[in-house]
Amino acid sequence: MTAEFDDLYREVILDHYKNPHNYGLLEEIGFEGRGCAISQAATSMLTDLVKGKTAAEVASLPKEEILDEVGIPLTPVRMKCAILGLGVVKVALNRSKGTPLPEEWQGLDFE
Repeated sequence: MTAEFDDLYREVILDHYKNPHNYGLLEEIGFEGRGCAISQAATSMLTDLVKGKTAAEVASLPKEEILDEVGIPLTPVRMKCAILGLGVVKVALNRSKGTPLPEEWQGLDFE
């Protein structure tokens, strides 16, 4: 990754960290999912992406959409952080609403 992309990544992440979107508890969501090491910025971006979508739409959301939201190439470690929140949401929806869990997310075991 070039220094230019690294600087842009930091700007995007810092903006979401300093100005989190959709902060706070959701009332009557009907499910809970927990994962470890989810960055606040990545979660802020995920909430923007899924806001207003149905459970079925979120369950079928490809990981590429969250990666497109980030907008820059990521290292494997940063990619894992960026998509971890989406995995937690997909597993929670599967457990609570019975939405299909795509094969790539099978085997995830969050509390």
